[in-house]
Amino acid sequence: MITDLPPIDHAARVAAMCRAANGTTLYTDLTDVRWLTGFVGSNGWAVVRGDELIVGTDGRYGDKAREETAGTSATVVVEQQAAVLHNRLVEVLGKDPVGLDSASVPHSLWEQLADEVDLVHQPSPVKVARQTKDEAEVARIEAAAACADGALAVVEPDLCGMTEAEVRMELEYQMRLHGADDRSYDTIVASGPDHGARPHHGASDRTIIEGDTVIIDVGALVDGYHSDMTRSWVMGAPTDRQREIYELVAISQQAGLDAVHPGVAARDVDAACRQVFVDAGYGDWFIHGTGHGVGLDIHESPFHSTVSTDTILEGYVVTVEPGLYRGGFGGFRIEDLVLVTEPVNGTGHRVLTHSPKRELK
Repeated sequence: MITDLPPIDHAARVAAMCRAANGTTLYTDLTDVRWLTGFVGSNGWAVVRGDELIVGTDGRYGDKAREETAGTSATVVVEQQAAVLHNRLVEVLGKDPVGLDSASVPHSLWEQLADEVDLVHQPSPVKVARQTKDEAEVARIEAAAACADGALAVVEPDLCGMTEAEVRMELEYQMRLHGADDRSYDTIVASGPDHGARPHHGASDRTIIEGDTVIIDVGALVDGYHSDMTRSWVMGAPTDRQREIYELVAISQQAGLDAVHPGVAARDVDAACRQVFVDAGYGDWFIHGTGHGVGLDIHESPFHSTVSTDTILEGYVVTVEPGLYRGGFGGFRIEDLVLVTEPVNGTGHRVLTHSPKRELK
């Protein structure tokens, strides 16, 4: 286990959300609840009203909720039965208007609550706050990235001859050995002319052989925080075509990294990567967006795409991950995780993933 991480100040988060609240705000998204209160469970909600925080959960998590929210002065409501807990929530919310992010709640629950309280759609203030990572969050993300770096360093020398599934299992085992709590997501190991052309192939019993392109997308989880990284290879001596495509991906990825700084539009990061491929005649080989935010969720705002309206700000942690894919050829993707920083010497980010990006010779 990784134990030397700075504590997360949930009390300060609650105080900030109380100051920002306009009336009563309900949070039902469990990731929002965790970020705000520190409570980690599979069932729960949080209500912010004035300077008051109320957390509700079922009997499985009563003691856990009291312990994890102890520093926030939260009132914890615990009921054994779901119907009774729901009634307590309605009682807590009262008759005043209640803000709730409609995108974070099932439609059926929204309809049920709307019949019982004065419910108003309100984008989640916590989701907005979550995009900017504090020192404690960056430490956890960086520790997760180091676990993935360490695991890949162990596994990479033996890729040829292993099955995709064997690579995946060994990477996930090694991440735990390096201190991770778990994998961040289903590790992607995509090899050869067909599997390598699928950006989210997963892993199969296919054996990696000489001549294959190989994509490995791997991340670790530390205290709820994710990392995300992709590296690509050719097994053995590359062909001229493989060398050309890999070089384009490397140039595109560097262009995307160079574009990341506070205040840049997320679509401009995407455009910086995409234009390299378009200019080279490979625009139709790039079949996904260029990146996303990372934190308590593996995919969170901002999103780098052609239609994004997001702006990247200091303190965000984002990926830059262009790739080229084609059936019969395979594919390459290179991805780094970066912290957006105040510009220093012309660079507005710090790279958190450190596994080498191999040159094809």
